Amino acid sequence: MVPQRTLAFAAVIASATLLFAACSSDGGSAGGSASADAVANQVGIEGVQADIVDISEFCGDEPIKVAFADGFGGNSWRKTTRAIFEAEAAKCDNITDILYTDAQADTQKAISDINSLVAQGVNVIVSFTDGGEALLPTIRQATEAGVKFVPIIACPGGEPGVDYVDCVSENVDTYGYGLAKWTIDQMGGEGNLIMTGGQAGNPYSAAVYAGVKRAIEENPGVTLLNEDMGDVPVDTGWEPGKTKQVMAGLITKYGEIDGVVADYGGGSVGGVEAFVEAGKPLPVWSANDSNQFACLWYQYKDTQPSFQIATMSSRNWVAIPALHKGLAAYNNLPNDEPSIYNLEIIEDSTDPDKQPVCEPDLPNDAILSSGLSVDQLKELFNQ
Repeated sequence: MVPQRTLAFAAVIASATLLFAACSSDGGSAGGSASADAVANQVGIEGVQADIVDISEFCGDEPIKVAFADGFGGNSWRKTTRAIFEAEAAKCDNITDILYTDAQADTQKAISDINSLVAQGVNVIVSFTDGGEALLPTIRQATEAGVKFVPIIACPGGEPGVDYVDCVSENVDTYGYGLAKWTIDQMGGEGNLIMTGGQAGNPYSAAVYAGVKRAIEENPGVTLLNEDMGDVPVDTGWEPGKTKQVMAGLITKYGEIDGVVADYGGGSVGGVEAFVEAGKPLPVWSANDSNQFACLWYQYKDTQPSFQIATMSSRNWVAIPALHKGLAAYNNLPNDEPSIYNLEIIEDSTDPDKQPVCEPDLPNDAILSSGLSVDQLKELFNQ
């Protein structure tokens, strides 16, 4: 029987190196209710998900427009994150408008989207800044215009607390290192390993890859195939279809792939299908959690003993503290929630206490660590 698990936020208890140096910021005197003396909020605070507090502490009283500016909205992770953001914003009665833009993986469109939101009088923008540092001049202009801008996951460089409020993410290096270490351990410390990421050049996949490389350096018996391909993550566009196509080509090129580290579990399902269709043994595989990824393990675990999986939280919930920080800055209120969240492995097919969770009544695209209820996930994916 497939084990059951309460749909709740995954507890995380690791410690890791800070992604940002702690410093003080101008708390946001441009806010509708700000006083002459701005509250100074720290940036780069490290912590765990349990440190997130109720949004009511940051709503304020003045009418506020908020927006989620997505760099790419075309997969289930992005849809889930948008739903979480919108549900959280709806808890503040004084938020009058909740806007959304999708740059469709086009950096120029992302720049245009941000400029348009500023022109519409949006006060707080949370954004998955896939375009990285190319977006920084636009973000600075938004900040200078009084907008409280909070990037998530793919931090765009610059100076948190000056160029924007803060960047909210997991400790990406530790994420990549932790999954790679687990994968290498299951490989017995030898063989061919590959890391798959999102669209080429995105800063998030690059940071995960840096963690993977740290683990490789500790295990000279492992060959990182990416080093033969420009020493960058494999571009899968974070899409199952493209992942399947790309992985099929890699199987043809390299023959034997013993381990895969992916920064998107939902996309990994396409990669699994590529191995099955090629008649190749499924490798050890680690990623962030996805319902279908777990279900595939149950489907193949008896016939593919080499197929072991581990996941960390897909952390869609980072949109929640990001919105909190933007509201706090706009309303000149203190906020000491973390912006760097330490994750740990929450599913491990080799550990009886952390067996993967497949919920057959939920859509394949459901992310169980998102914090959305079963009904919300069904509604989100129209089931």
